Amino acid sequence: MKRELHVISNGKLSFAEFADLAIRIQSAVDFFHIREREKTSRELFEGVKLLLDKGIPVEKVVVNDRVDIALLLGISRVQIGYTSVDVRVLKNAFPHLHVGCSVHSLSEALQAEQNGADSVLYGHLFQTHSKENMPPRGLDEITNIAQRLTIPTYGIGGITPENVAYVLNTGVKGFAVMSGIIGVIDPVEQASAYRQMIRKWEKQIDENI
Repeated sequence: MKRELHVISNGKLSFAEFADLAIRIQSAVDFFHIREREKTSRELFEGVKLLLDKGIPVEKVVVNDRVDIALLLGISRVQIGYTSVDVRVLKNAFPHLHVGCSVHSLSEALQAEQNGADSVLYGHLFQTHSKENMPPRGLDEITNIAQRLTIPTYGIGGITPENVAYVLNTGVKGFAVMSGIIGVIDPVEQASAYRQMIRKWEKQIDENI
């Protein structure tokens, strides 16, 4: 019952800083999402290449929205949102890509799966500083999404080590964090705390099977 921990870049660290952080926490992390909306194409290409050159495995890297950068660097996993190219277009052109879709409702999730998405990311689940003026969506709908879809569902938003078990109990494949690791004093210790809670949950589930 392996579950995944995804870490998303926050657009504030330089690529050198993010690469150094990624190296330090990679043993606890399954995927690193590069979400850098303000970067130029050259900056993004050079930054992601730096991450790979520093030793982060290519299979652990997810590029948000910029499919061109992913293809240029041999990255096979991308994450798209509602302003991105339609998932059907991407899957028809590049069937080898794992295309994850960010969704905000059950209907969006069902539509994404119908259109060929390989996974969905739903949130925000809990209150978070990045969305202080928006009420959290809670766990009911993501539970329904995870039950209804045949592709993996992931959660995001306000997830802490303390509520990891509640999130995993919804049936998701894993979850993503940003400030939960990047914004803390000791990100290595925090990443380890998330991984420990995932392993604790996995062990309890295995023992009950």
